[in-house]
Amino acid sequence: MMPKRRFADSTLRFLIVTTVAFIAGCTPPEAPTGPAVTEATDPDAIDLIIAGEYVVTMDAAGTVLRDGAVAIDEGLIIAIGSATDINARYNANGNLAAKDRIVMPGLINGHSHAAMTLLRGVADDLALMDWLNNYIFPAEVQFVDAEFVRIGTELACWEMIRGGTTTFVDMYYYPDVIAEVVEQCGMRALISATIIDQRSPDAESAADSLVKGAAFVNNWLDRSSRITPIYGPHANYTLNAEQLAATRAAADETGAPVSIHMSESPFELQYSKDTYGTTSIELLNSIGFLDGPTIGAHVIWPTDNEISILAERRVGVIHNPTSNMKIASGIAPVTDMLNAGVLVGLGTDGAASNNDLDMWEEMRLASFLQKVDKMDPQALSASTVLGMATSGGAEAIGLRDTVGALEVGLRADVIQVAFDDVHFVPTYDVISHLVYVADEQDVASVTVDGKLLMRDGEFLTIDTARVKREATELAARIQAALAERNR
Repeated sequence: MMPKRRFADSTLRFLIVTTVAFIAGCTPPEAPTGPAVTEATDPDAIDLIIAGEYVVTMDAAGTVLRDGAVAIDEGLIIAIGSATDINARYNANGNLAAKDRIVMPGLINGHSHAAMTLLRGVADDLALMDWLNNYIFPAEVQFVDAEFVRIGTELACWEMIRGGTTTFVDMYYYPDVIAEVVEQCGMRALISATIIDQRSPDAESAADSLVKGAAFVNNWLDRSSRITPIYGPHANYTLNAEQLAATRAAADETGAPVSIHMSESPFELQYSKDTYGTTSIELLNSIGFLDGPTIGAHVIWPTDNEISILAERRVGVIHNPTSNMKIASGIAPVTDMLNAGVLVGLGTDGAASNNDLDMWEEMRLASFLQKVDKMDPQALSASTVLGMATSGGAEAIGLRDTVGALEVGLRADVIQVAFDDVHFVPTYDVISHLVYVADEQDVASVTVDGKLLMRDGEFLTIDTARVKREATELAARIQAALAERNR
């Protein structure tokens, strides 16, 4: 909007008096001191203002504002400050009210298998390798196709938006389908093309999955500002060293990151020692796999030397406490890694091993696990773990210059959390309440790239009734097929 020129009050009075004096034949008064006119600018027209009784910025200083607001235009955060100042400075096309609301960055789920929402509860209470080899891999070969991935990913996006997750890192099959769904739902994601040396739903072998993965990455490079195509080599026990190196080489051609399950279980450690004579992370480091941007999921069993390698190589470690506990994989040394300078974020893993995509639960359990493991109530404080779900998580997946905090110039991935429920009464410390009290049902509004995806609990980009119907129908077919197979 172009600013309008307006007369200052004193100038206007001077002109009126001068005109009257001229008509009456009198000597006009002296002009007032100061400029004859002043610049007065109407409030700038912008897209959206999101206000809150608290604004938790997650910036480096840990700034928390009372009665604040965030101004958003063309997908960017353009100003943060008091609600009074922001409203005086800007005229927004849309406004989210402040009452009983906390404004904060959207949550970042650093490791997921989104479409596995459709396998939620299909096989529980099992150890990792039993769960994978005897239940999940066979079920995927039998049931997973492009339609399965479309419906399952839509269901996951619905669940994640409902819980305030705005960015996720995914590893699953049919990545083009995943990308199309994410684009339509309005979320932000790093989407992996799964590379695995066995017959899978969308490939016959490691070589086939790598060729198809490269096609996906090239197809989505620079195609969407919200989608980053990456490579997803499954693990060092489902790919050999040569295949892992080939995947890194393919990623290096375009600068794409890789996401891999890393040091996840005692089985993996023993396999690596038996096969390569070394531990998992040391193997990956020895073949140059960690030379490029790498996201390591789980990292439960690193040695002290491997922790040093992770810090030196700037590997983004994603801690998945619920899944790690449920499959009894172990307790990751998160505080040790953070103290050593390792980048650590949080993830849910897939809904088949979690069994939900609730990042609030991950925050709580991450903190509690470290406290009891270290027998130290100060281990992994509320502010630290909230950082792992926001700014620290963004850094771990390579997006800290884009999202993760409420800072001018970053993309506007912003959520409002309602704190009018009884479990927020009283509110002494907003950071403590976000980590130890809030849950996914408290999220009121979700914005990604400046676009509202959910407003006061109403979904704006997903036909939830259709998704629920399609997911229920597909699950019924899966259940019937499993019953027939188990006869």
